Amino acid sequence: MTGDLRRQLILSAAKRCFARHGFAGTTTRSVAAAASISEGLLFKHFPTKSALYAEILAEECEADPGLNRLLGLQPSTETLVVLIRCMVRHFQGVSAAPDQEEAQRLRLMVTSHLDDGEFARLIYEKIGGLLGSVFTTSLERAVEAGDAARIGQQPMNLFWFAHHAVLMATLTRMPSVPCLSYGKSADLERQLCEFILRGIGLNETAIASYLDRELSDDPGQKVAAEGA
Repeated sequence: MTGDLRRQLILSAAKRCFARHGFAGTTTRSVAAAASISEGLLFKHFPTKSALYAEILAEECEADPGLNRLLGLQPSTETLVVLIRCMVRHFQGVSAAPDQEEAQRLRLMVTSHLDDGEFARLIYEKIGGLLGSVFTTSLERAVEAGDAARIGQQPMNLFWFAHHAVLMATLTRMPSVPCLSYGKSADLERQLCEFILRGIGLNETAIASYLDRELSDDPGQKVAAEGA
């Protein structure tokens, strides 16, 4: 069996195990048994359980049609706004009507930051690999078009600042009794988008031009609908 085929066999077995027992209840030994291989062979492909789980999440993201459409957009100010709006909508959806699996992933992220950080590092690496170039190239196009000012020398830092702001806002609303009350969801979405877009350097004219478009004409709405 080729290495790639063995790797896919392990991932398929791991998906079944994680779906049945969750992250905490799944062990590398149980995944190896489900894949009919030794635990040592599993470690040759995936050194830890976190690495295995992160790879599954990355595969799910790469297969998402809404994400693929977003990645296919030409770098531009509009694409930058679409990306931020989709990010905000995604996290808003988790806190508004929590999917237990998605909520558990966010909890794992938070726990990882307070533990050895391995899972969080892997997820950040996957997210950066998928979306980083779209963000940085679109931001550069926005600067060239006069729609944004250049902020600092590390554009990926701006991406992570945006991600962290939305993530933290989501975490405050995940408990059954929210830690903070932000008001109406629609208002919160717009305010978060405006806050982030200003923070990464977009000017008011560009924000008004792209963020205030009718949803029927908004590429971000189409992306969100395809990913639903």
